[in-house]
Amino acid sequence: MEDIEIAYVSKVCCVLGQGGDKPKDGTVRLKVWHAVGMALALTVLPPAPARAQFAVCNQTFDVINVALGAYDRTAFETSGWWTIGPNQCANVVEDTLTARYFYIYATDVFGREVMTGATPMCVAPDRFEIRGEDECLVRGLLEARFHEVDTRRSERWTVFIYPPPS
Repeated sequence: MEDIEIAYVSKVCCVLGQGGDKPKDGTVRLKVWHAVGMALALTVLPPAPARAQFAVCNQTFDVINVALGAYDRTAFETSGWWTIGPNQCANVVEDTLTARYFYIYATDVFGREVMTGATPMCVAPDRFEIRGEDECLVRGLLEARFHEVDTRRSERWTVFIYPPPS
């Protein structure tokens, strides 16, 4: 951004006649005001606010499928699947993080668990959004053990998933 500001300032100096050129008509004056306006806009406007997010990064050598769980006012909700390639990240929550604790469950494309934990919640074989973590099998769902992540009420959080130990 500084390079752009310097370029506009040098253009303004040259157009104003400090570079040896004298304005001959109104088009040069218009260019000057345009350059001054752009320079001011680049220096005066505040930067865009950082987006809050919860990202999951795949540090394995395989494609993984990720499910996410969180407590929402009265019950746990789980959703999935995000497919994340090797050495890539996905923003699984792009809004402001409203929960302190999130829960992650990940499998490879063959269904082998890559990240698991102690918190039982429901998942489905295909894309899903499920409210409630009880009686998964009775409801025709699968039970999976999610890993708890404490975000410490941060606005942004990234979880790195590494290959399971051999």
